[in-house]
Amino acid sequence: MTGHLVTTTMKVDMESVRAYAELTDDYNPIHLDPAFAATTPMGGVIAHGTMSVCLLWQAIFRNFTPDELSAAELDVRFVKPVRLGETLEAGGQRDAEDPRLYKVWVRADDGVERLAGTLRTAAAPDKEEAA
Repeated sequence: MTGHLVTTTMKVDMESVRAYAELTDDYNPIHLDPAFAATTPMGGVIAHGTMSVCLLWQAIFRNFTPDELSAAELDVRFVKPVRLGETLEAGGQRDAEDPRLYKVWVRADDGVERLAGTLRTAAAPDKEEAA
């Protein structure tokens, strides 16, 4: 058993960023206005950080039952901004010594993590895909 979580992917484009802005009522111009975003230290439009967190939760929900997640703890940090045009992949791997602990991540198509952290579940997953 490898202990890898089944991954989830998402292409980040202006349409998905706009939809997320509407969903969250977060219209910060760093996410929506290319001219403004170009004048910031980011140098261009970046996706909302919580878009990466949502993608990670999608991957987590694919691998665990509600009971396994009932007392889950997710601890993440934002490593690098997500840019338009990137394809993100969220996943994780079970710790070798603690079957309830997972190193989790969101990586862009360049292989570099954009978000990293840990997930502690109530129990090890039952689903065959996460084995």
